[in-house]
Amino acid sequence: MAAAAELTLLEKSLGLSKGNKYSAQGERQIPVLQTNNGPSLTGLTTIAAHLVKQANKEYLLGSTAEEKAIVQQWLEYRVTRVDGHSNKDDIHTLLKDLNSYLEDKVYLTGYNFTLADILLYYGLHRFIKNNISPSG
Repeated sequence: MAAAAELTLLEKSLGLSKGNKYSAQGERQIPVLQTNNGPSLTGLTTIAAHLVKQANKEYLLGSTAEEKAIVQQWLEYRVTRVDGHSNKDDIHTLLKDLNSYLEDKVYLTGYNFTLADILLYYGLHRFIKNNISPSG
C-alpha cells in the first residue's frame, strides 16, 4: 500500500473527515502533506503523528515516557526496516523477529494499542498479501 493510501486510511480510522491531499517527493516517493497554516510536513511517521494529534487521540503516541519512546522506536523500524524490502528472505526474517518480539506482548508497546501497531500493520500487510506463499 502506498504511503498516501496508508495515510488516507489512517485518517478514516481516526475519524478525520478532511481528506488531505498528499504528494510524493523523490525517488523513494516520500509522502508530503501541505498544511493550511504552515510549512509542509514530510515523511510517513511525521504526517501520521500529526494526524493523530489533529484527531485528539494522542494516547496512540504513548502515555508514558517509556511507551512514547517504544512507539517512536517502532515507527523508525517501520521506515528503516519494513519499507523498501521485497526480498522474500528478508521478509521471512523480519516476520520471524517480530513474532519473537511479540511472544509475550499483546501490542508492540505491551498492552496498549498505538500508532506503531497501525503503521506496522499497514507496512506488513502488503507482504502478507502479495509475497508470502501458503507453504510459508
